[in-house]
Amino acid sequence: MRTSRVLLWTALGLGLAVIYFPLVVVLLNSFNADTTFGWPPARFTLEWWSRAASNEGALHALWTSVEAGLAATAIALVLGTMAAFALQRYRFFGRNPVSLLIILPIALPGIVTGIALNNAFRTILGIDLGLLTAIIAHATFCIVVVFNNVVARLRRLGGNLEEASMDLGATGLTTFRLVTFPMLRSALLAGGLLAFALSFDEIIVTTFTLGTGMETLPIWIYDNLFRPNQAPIVNVVAAVLIVVSTVPVYLAQRLSGDTASGGRL
Repeated sequence: MRTSRVLLWTALGLGLAVIYFPLVVVLLNSFNADTTFGWPPARFTLEWWSRAASNEGALHALWTSVEAGLAATAIALVLGTMAAFALQRYRFFGRNPVSLLIILPIALPGIVTGIALNNAFRTILGIDLGLLTAIIAHATFCIVVVFNNVVARLRRLGGNLEEASMDLGATGLTTFRLVTFPMLRSALLAGGLLAFALSFDEIIVTTFTLGTGMETLPIWIYDNLFRPNQAPIVNVVAAVLIVVSTVPVYLAQRLSGDTASGGRL
């Protein structure tokens, strides 16, 4: 038993090291004064952070990512919640296939989704690629995380409280506002945070659906990674991206596990 425990902890430690040590290196290199990123760093500096803060390309790409993430998250919250209610509260022919179709986009390879949407926008619909097409593309997989969070919460809650509310004379809208929504609030927030994180760091689908001359932050990082004198700034931007992507996921995990309070914040 002791040997098994040691082996399991060793395997866990190695797995976490493989995943997180490169991220730690990126964070440290954002302060590394050596432009060749000699390891270990001989000295540290904040110069790259000040340069990144005034880099117009990085700031514009950051704003584009925020715009796309917020818009895609808003779409996902509306459509994902509606789909969750339809599939969880009603029984109809084809219910399981519809559920599979909603979840499928997040399982498909990003390059397949990107090519399919690119062809649909340009060839079939005749829409020029731009920020709007990227937002729609992001929403296709952001809907999944909202849908999963809301469905899971609805399954735990059941419908007894809502039925009791309507038995006491409340309308459907009043019941949703005073009973259903407060119980779903943390699940919606968790799904929204996860959706924003997914959209913010997406690069493959974005490459195929964003307009020419436009960049999100991940695309800016990729385009500037091997340019002379840009690598230190790229490390700073990557460090920011790590933090921005980690915080929503952490908060979403805390909110999704909030079962004792009945979904209240």
